Amino acid sequence: MNRPASDSSPGSPASPDSVREPRPDAAPPGVDHPQRVRSFVRRAGRTTTGQTRALENLGPRYLVPYREAPLDLAATFGRAAPTVLEIGFGMGEATAHIAALRPGDNFLCCEVHEPGVGALLKRIGEQGLDNIRIVAHDAVEVLANMLEPGTLAGVHIFFPDPWHKKRHHKRRLIQPELVSRLVTRLAPGGYLHCATDWEPYAQQMLAVLGAEPRLANTADGFAPRPDYRPLTKFENRGLRLGHGVWDLVFRRRADPA
Repeated sequence: MNRPASDSSPGSPASPDSVREPRPDAAPPGVDHPQRVRSFVRRAGRTTTGQTRALENLGPRYLVPYREAPLDLAATFGRAAPTVLEIGFGMGEATAHIAALRPGDNFLCCEVHEPGVGALLKRIGEQGLDNIRIVAHDAVEVLANMLEPGTLAGVHIFFPDPWHKKRHHKRRLIQPELVSRLVTRLAPGGYLHCATDWEPYAQQMLAVLGAEPRLANTADGFAPRPDYRPLTKFENRGLRLGHGVWDLVFRRRADPA
């Protein structure tokens, strides 16, 4: 799960990029046996005939195998373009909408739920989208092993599991360690966009992102929903019931001169 160290001459001081990163599942200080933070929760679900067909027919072209080696993004997408990482896309409704709206950007999307992967592949085929690639693997490991520093133009994390119970909060995806790793993969000026419909989690996200010195909030607190993020059927239903939705958009600060 570690990004391979870069080559250095014998006896030379180790640069930050040549030092092996700590394991993403390493115990934080004071925790002997932590519940490992993952980017997903296993969900039951049946893959439909259409999703299965999409997996069989479109999977070979749009699925990227997980491997513990840096990914050549230009070769993967067949072009050099700004790349956005999406962590957990559910059934792919918002992902396909955004990719169609922003054809000049590449979208590398992580999801382990097979029906969701099949559903997004089906949307790719129906809409003729060629700027999406899918890694059906834990995004925490993809981030650690397949993405090199400074290669991302943006990161989308929409409606991650809120882990409502207090004793489960340590399992939430948005934690200082993950955010710190995400920042290293963002190019200066790149953005991190999170959204949640659980207000206590929104407040935690705001605190964690606000405490990262390499990020700057684009708003005074929570951000207006960017035009590119659509209202999903689930979100519209929640809004009709009076539930709130909170967006956060932070940008990577420029490196010191």
